[in-house]
Amino acid sequence: MADQSPLDAYSQVVAGVAAHLTGKVASLRVPQSRSGGPGPRRGGGESLGSGVVFTSDGFLLTNAHVVGKAPSGTASFADGTSTPFTVVGADPLSDLAVLRASGATPPPAELGEADQLVVGQLVVAVGNPLGLAGSVTAGVVSALGRSLPTRSGAAVRLIEDVIQTDAALNPGNSGGALADSQAQVVGINTAVAGVGLGMAVPVNATTRRIISTLMRDGKVRRAYLGLVSMPAPLPAPLQERFGRASGLRVGEVVPGGPADRAGLRAGDLLLTAAGKPVEKAQDLQRLMFDEAIGKPLAITVMRNGALVDVIAQPSELVAA
Repeated sequence: MADQSPLDAYSQVVAGVAAHLTGKVASLRVPQSRSGGPGPRRGGGESLGSGVVFTSDGFLLTNAHVVGKAPSGTASFADGTSTPFTVVGADPLSDLAVLRASGATPPPAELGEADQLVVGQLVVAVGNPLGLAGSVTAGVVSALGRSLPTRSGAAVRLIEDVIQTDAALNPGNSGGALADSQAQVVGINTAVAGVGLGMAVPVNATTRRIISTLMRDGKVRRAYLGLVSMPAPLPAPLQERFGRASGLRVGEVVPGGPADRAGLRAGDLLLTAAGKPVEKAQDLQRLMFDEAIGKPLAITVMRNGALVDVIAQPSELVAA
């Protein structure tokens, strides 16, 4: 009988990440009123999702849409233990929420750096789709710097700078970990955008600021422009003039939002904001904190081959 072949290199990586992270990703059950948030429902208004332990003293990361307006819930782990948790704070614009477990939790996962990801890189999603604990899928980074429009009732929210992946996601994966080959959490899975298409909030300097503010204050005052954008190449003359290769193409402008009132249009190519280069969604997102609310924001775009300057006045993002 021939010797059994070892796992190939790809399988070894995925299996290693799964072994390291599965125990650190909780299955969340969050009681919701019937008019509550848009998370997956079960028996009389219970939202299902996932959460990642990221500190040794019991803090977990998940999605804001998983917890909705609920103040508490229950986290269950792969080893069979469970603990109540309270919602420390949520930020709908980034779709991130921080929870605090009342009981013991596994050792924390290590947060990585999404800004180092490249398209085509292997990523592993760990979560609890449909309430099934410890589910693992793998794929690649399909695109970076996407904006994801979401709706809650009549309100439109734009989740900026998301990671697009083809790792299979299902209802209940929301709030789970997207990890690199070193088992570092580089994203928090947030949405199933279509067949073979998933989205995750990146873990980077901007979201670390959001997370620390939620831990400290329970909320983040956020400025809001109201546009969907994606990276796009600059025409050759502008590449030479600005010394860079890309800007942000406006794909959609929310009617009545600050960007709309400023005269920005779908198709505009954003070049600068507040005098700073804009190449990816994070460049715009990092400007959208409390100090920008109600203040003039100078934006330069290319429209129909001409440079156009507009002044936007970001408003404060308010809960729906």
